[in-house]
Amino acid sequence: MKFYAGIDLHSNNLVLVILDSNDKVIYSKRLPNDVQSILGVLAMYKEQIEAVAIESTYNWYWLVDALQAEGYEVRLVNTAAVVVYDGLKYSGDKADARHLAHLLRLGLLPCGYIYPREPRALRDLARKRAQLVRQRTTQLLSIKNLLARNCGQDTASPVIKKWTEEQLAQLPLLPEQRLALQANWAVMHTLEQQIDVVESELLRQLKPNKEFQLLKTMSGVGDILSMTIYLETGDIERFDSCGQYASYARMVDSKRESNGKKKGEGNRKCGNRYLCWAFMEASHFAIASNEDIRRFYQRKCSKGPKVVAMKAVAHKLARASYNMLKNGEAFDVKRAFS
Repeated sequence: MKFYAGIDLHSNNLVLVILDSNDKVIYSKRLPNDVQSILGVLAMYKEQIEAVAIESTYNWYWLVDALQAEGYEVRLVNTAAVVVYDGLKYSGDKADARHLAHLLRLGLLPCGYIYPREPRALRDLARKRAQLVRQRTTQLLSIKNLLARNCGQDTASPVIKKWTEEQLAQLPLLPEQRLALQANWAVMHTLEQQIDVVESELLRQLKPNKEFQLLKTMSGVGDILSMTIYLETGDIERFDSCGQYASYARMVDSKRESNGKKKGEGNRKCGNRYLCWAFMEASHFAIASNEDIRRFYQRKCSKGPKVVAMKAVAHKLARASYNMLKNGEAFDVKRAFS
């Protein structure tokens, strides 16, 4: 008889429920987030367990990696798509875990993609770089605001980045104001150093990759955007169509219509926000650097708002990226924007 396991995962514990083919509960217990304890329980039923469904929480990496290393078939649950009966009077961790196992047994479990462990670490490193860049920008803006409030001057960002400690000491500020500015300046430069270290390692590993170099042939895409698109996309074969990939990159409208009238919207944030950012950034650079893309953008601007025209360019670039990665072909602006 086949068994089906469902895991409701939390920050420091989880609830494991195992069902048989008749939907009967074989095992149900709360366990600590300890790999050996969990594997010890599952080992008793390993030969019969068909698959393990794990709730996609922020901390699923360690558990999925451990189970896959032991040879279990793991399904990462798309929790936003799990349908639960609204009329239920009671819902708890054991009921949730049982429901996951139940949907798994029926073949109705909505699942997400499990990014392989090694490339996932590289992708997360690229996300860490993006986080550090945002923090650096926060420090820079804080310095600019402090100078605007106390000196009445709007100092250009490139100038601030090149300042030395001697130049900071010469600014017409009170000691307390100067100390606040020096704190922002020191943090900004520390972040700059760490960004350079992370970026160098990312490029060292990615430059030999042919897909990374292929994406750089696209107008408006350099090292950073190519890195983001490649790492956030992962295995292109996981997308059944160009439209599905564009939807994953948040390049597709989300709305509901009936009788030609708009009745509402779906989840516009469903998809990958990093890919969305990358294609929107690429569209800015592409419009500035490529005449064909600029003309396409201007035609769209003549028919509607600029932001819609910009999104249309980003959508075209997303579809082009899918075809480039799928077919191993360089970017063809005529084909992409015809």
